[in-house]
Amino acid sequence: MNETPRANRIHIAFFGRRNAGKSSLVNAVTGQNLAIVSDLKGTTTDPVYKSMELLPLGPVVIIDTPGFDDEGELGEMRVNKAKQVLNKTDIAVLVTEQLTQNNEHNIDEELSALFKARNIPFITVINKCDNLNDPLPAARSDEILLVSAKTNFNINLLKEKIAFLAEELESNKKLVADLIKPLDLIVLVIPIDKAAPKGRLILPQQQMIRDILEAGAVAISVKEDGLCDLLEKQKIKPALVITDSQVFAQVAQIVPKEIPLTSFSILFARYKGFLDTAVAGALSLNSLKNGDKILICEGCTHHRQCDDIGTVKIPRLIKNFNKTEPEFTFCSGGDFPSDLSSYKLIIHCGACMLNEREMYYRRNLAQEQKIPFTNYGTAIAHINGILSRSIEFVIRNKNE
Repeated sequence: MNETPRANRIHIAFFGRRNAGKSSLVNAVTGQNLAIVSDLKGTTTDPVYKSMELLPLGPVVIIDTPGFDDEGELGEMRVNKAKQVLNKTDIAVLVTEQLTQNNEHNIDEELSALFKARNIPFITVINKCDNLNDPLPAARSDEILLVSAKTNFNINLLKEKIAFLAEELESNKKLVADLIKPLDLIVLVIPIDKAAPKGRLILPQQQMIRDILEAGAVAISVKEDGLCDLLEKQKIKPALVITDSQVFAQVAQIVPKEIPLTSFSILFARYKGFLDTAVAGALSLNSLKNGDKILICEGCTHHRQCDDIGTVKIPRLIKNFNKTEPEFTFCSGGDFPSDLSSYKLIIHCGACMLNEREMYYRRNLAQEQKIPFTNYGTAIAHINGILSRSIEFVIRNKNE
């Protein structure tokens, strides 16, 4: 479980006012000193992320956020950072230390409304309950849990409630396992070029192999220059060929039409829940004009090579595809703009490093602003004229 990718972990975030005891509660729940604790308001200035094992739940990401009532210019920036955490939060813990008076600006109600608007399940806790003069009104509420980070009162109960919410979020979705049968032969085409990491496979390739094995099928990996010999000389007829998007066109020419073909990126679009959106977005490439702005996004930050797929290969493919000169903008990691109105198209990576909640946010943000949204593999398949073939296997098996 320690090797579970962050994208596959439940994201649990602690929100509340300054000095409500969020960091102390994070430390109590995790049993570790993950967050700096101080009586000084505003000690947590940036979200703190920690991937860990949280019993009885399993692999999670714990997030400690700045106070939602921070003030001043810097305070506003910190609050915006906390709001960005909402985009990836699976379960929220709303931390307060007392019931807010009616005449006060109710930060807790503001946060509750945000959670409800985004369909984020949450637990409200009153921390420092050992300091309350009259805890009975809160104790009578089924929606509020009294806890104390100082004495560990109800900390185990809080973890049980978090685990209960997480069980309701558990997804049985698979990358490809639900589309194949035991002992099916699946060929993975994996280029080993300058951009490939030394001595290891990238995360999407690792996850795909694991998913295939869990289905009881057989995974064979081959470089693009060995695919032809594998299919012809070894007399192998795969149930499916999954290719890296960068060699889509080359692989499509080699693989016979009767053998299903798709890509890692297309399967990830399906897994993250936006394949239909990605297909429609790819078709918008047909209508691009000179000067149109295209946003190309990656979910992680990495050292870019001289022929990087996002900043070099895809812009080159698009220019050659419709003989236009669009304007390209790039973003990576958590740096996704909220105002997308100036863009004609958004092309995202496979998002193996982003959880489903964050991809849902990004896709919905684009849809709300009526901006077409696709990903690398889907766009490349369309550019090479093989999009219909690349999604045929997925659609056929989904309908069966």
